[in-house]
Amino acid sequence: MTRQMSAEPRVALIHYWLIGMRGGEKVLEALCRMYPQADIFTHVYAPEKISDTINAHRVIETSVGRLPFAKRLYQSYLPFMPRALEEIDLTGYDLVISSEAGPAKGVIAPPDAYHLCYCHSPMRYLWDQYHVYLKSAGRLSRLILPHVAHRLRLWDVSSAARVDAFAANSSHVASRIEKYWNRGAEVVHPPVDVDAFSPVRASDLGDYYLWVGELAPYKRPDLLIDAFNRLGLPLVIIGGPDKTSQQLQKQAKDNITFLGRTDFETLRHHMARCRALVFPGEEDFGIVPVEVMASGRPVIAYDRGGARDTVVHGKTGMLFQDQSVDGLVKAIKEFESARLYEVDSMVLVNHARRFSEAAFRVGIERLLPPALAPADTAVLSRPAE
Repeated sequence: MTRQMSAEPRVALIHYWLIGMRGGEKVLEALCRMYPQADIFTHVYAPEKISDTINAHRVIETSVGRLPFAKRLYQSYLPFMPRALEEIDLTGYDLVISSEAGPAKGVIAPPDAYHLCYCHSPMRYLWDQYHVYLKSAGRLSRLILPHVAHRLRLWDVSSAARVDAFAANSSHVASRIEKYWNRGAEVVHPPVDVDAFSPVRASDLGDYYLWVGELAPYKRPDLLIDAFNRLGLPLVIIGGPDKTSQQLQKQAKDNITFLGRTDFETLRHHMARCRALVFPGEEDFGIVPVEVMASGRPVIAYDRGGARDTVVHGKTGMLFQDQSVDGLVKAIKEFESARLYEVDSMVLVNHARRFSEAAFRVGIERLLPPALAPADTAVLSRPAE
């Protein structure tokens, strides 16, 4: 039970590491805006790579941050992270919110504090992606990980029992929380800056398909290249790293254009004018499809992971079952045949608003005791059903 408070609650935000700005850090930014008085605890902190919103808070590193070359080798120090988390002194805090994708939830909160864990994903390199990670890891990790993974899994499960409530960023992640930790979780989708995107007039639309994101193997850019080589339809690819982009360019035909990493205005331009976004990989949530729908354009996505929460088949795009070149080619042909590229842009924009920061804040507040809710969240309206 939470203590009686005469003033605003003391809040601790626990984040796995702060060495760049990706989706997890965007969630942390939203939590920072909800609780501007909060302190942040993290394993490793590189302020020059972090936003002003986060840097405005007091940030405290764990003992992992003092290890040699921690900002570069932080993932190699995974076996040291459970103890480092348990060493954090949270005495006097009323609310603890952990942001979990790497180790974060394992802190020991005071007995009268409330601990909410926002889970982006249980650690994939310990659970469902363990063997994939092991095959691609460096020599040292391949030697060490098999000897420590079992103990880390035991700690991961036991530390889940310390949490009062879980929020999952998608239904997919909620099912994995139940599978691996035997805990229920409420789905609270991460905040997407939908207001940063807007549709264009129908006369300004292009005829090309679009890919946006890191060209990582699990996102399946190989399917994309092979499918569009076969189809001959125009495709624009935005993303890096440069080395991977250069390798894929050697395989691609002239109908495929690589723009590499672009500025935000170029990204917005192509999102609002593409025929559709193609999203052939499996993501825990996937912010890019929501950004494209906020731009008024539909999405063709693999029917797994977070896309099941964000894409409505036949209304805001198309979901396909067969994650192969043939399956993707078939999906694009069906998309063309159904003329889903003619969907009303405002239908897509209104759907994307369900994933706004306002919706995220309301979802978080529902999981908190009333005394611990941020003072200004109550004025936010409930998102449309």
